[in-house]
Amino acid sequence: MQEDKKIKVGISIGDLNGIGCEVVLKTFEDNRMLDFCTPVIFASNKTISFQKKELNININYNGVPDADKAVDNKINVVNVWKEIPKTQFGTPTEESGKYALKSLQAATKALKEDKIDVLVTAPINKNNIQSDEFNFPGHTDYLAKELGGNSLMFMVTSTLKVGLLTDHIAVKDVAKAITPKLVKEKIATIEHSLKADFAIQKPKIALLGINPHSGDNGVIGKEDDTVLKPTITELKNQGKMVFGPYSADSFFGSDAYSNFDAILAAYHDQGLIPFKTLSFGKGVNYTAGLQKVRTSPDHGTAYEIAGKGKADHSSFKEAVFTALKIFKNRQEYAELTQNPLKKQRLKRKE
Repeated sequence: MQEDKKIKVGISIGDLNGIGCEVVLKTFEDNRMLDFCTPVIFASNKTISFQKKELNININYNGVPDADKAVDNKINVVNVWKEIPKTQFGTPTEESGKYALKSLQAATKALKEDKIDVLVTAPINKNNIQSDEFNFPGHTDYLAKELGGNSLMFMVTSTLKVGLLTDHIAVKDVAKAITPKLVKEKIATIEHSLKADFAIQKPKIALLGINPHSGDNGVIGKEDDTVLKPTITELKNQGKMVFGPYSADSFFGSDAYSNFDAILAAYHDQGLIPFKTLSFGKGVNYTAGLQKVRTSPDHGTAYEIAGKGKADHSSFKEAVFTALKIFKNRQEYAELTQNPLKKQRLKRKE
């Protein structure tokens, strides 16, 4: 891609009855955003017109038949559908799930065909989007299937990065899902992402324990001793900077996390509760390990405030900027790996 060409940011609109459209439109209501990228929203002119009128958001947009027709310095809307979906702010419906999927499918297709450069997804409802075409616990698993790679749910800010060993599975299934093979795969993914996506040359990674107090030497569970500790030792012997397992209850409160470039949590709430407590509104959900770049805000559909104009778009805006940064970092990393002399100069500077 030519340096002077703006990065095309594809946007799936999420659940129309939630705050998805609102945070998208508020983000690009600031015309300065068009200096950084070319937004391409997958919905319809009529849908965007209805939403901006209902939410009193003052933007102009350019309707296009396809993402490759998007125009720089304009907000582009790809007409994925012609009809006008019924909108019921605050209420998840079968119809709102149906159109969330239509938008996501169209945006994903455009990403696979290189008609857009990155994808930023507005929040979906994981229940009403389910269908014969979407039988996944969320965006991450769907995109892993569509885009290929070893996906990792990676919650990121400039100062805090938390990945998950297991994401959308029941707590009762966590311990048996964590195997040495899974730990090695996730560590490999998070390490590569830190290097290629965040330009961290020698990443230092902390692994949180599975059980309270990391099992207390087997008193509260044996998985930390039998699965995590031997695997961490093996990874260290391979030269990887992986440490742990650390007791999760004190790890964030004691500020221990600040000593690491990333933290790998054993399960969803173990990682996301402290992340959102420390970073809510500034955090970004990034799907690491894929062949393409996808980010999203760190919140859900927020039906309770949908249609009221109260939604904070900060996290969606951060998701856009993070996608742009990762896309550029990947280009630079690819150049470094293909240019041994440049890579050697960089190492001498470390």
